[in-house]
Amino acid sequence: MKVSQIASLCLLVPLTACASIVSHSNWPVNVTADPADTEVEVINEAGKVIQKSKAPFTLTLKSGAGYFNGEKYTLRGTAAGYATSTTVLDTKLNGWYIGNLVFGDLIGFLIVDPLTGAMYKLPASAHVALAKSQP
Repeated sequence: MKVSQIASLCLLVPLTACASIVSHSNWPVNVTADPADTEVEVINEAGKVIQKSKAPFTLTLKSGAGYFNGEKYTLRGTAAGYATSTTVLDTKLNGWYIGNLVFGDLIGFLIVDPLTGAMYKLPASAHVALAKSQP
């Protein structure tokens, strides 16, 4: 490797972000429900319905809702003869985000991953269980 290539690499490394590179900020989530014909609304923190479908289905959701703010979704299930039920789908800290500290990448730790939402992850699945309505 030439000196100029090494210098370029050294300049680029601090401009990267571990979670943004290794992971992502959009996550596929498999939604299931009981009973199987349940209509499920996926609602974001702002109260906007992202999707309304009969379970089961898979959708891709953003993990970030703003700078240092993980997104939280509410799944509301409805079906004839059953009481409406809700389940909360919340983000967790993405382990790759800590990689910024290991590699000394403060720009990724303080700016890139928090802005892109890559510092958070969502679970791979969510389940909405409804109870029979009382007559």
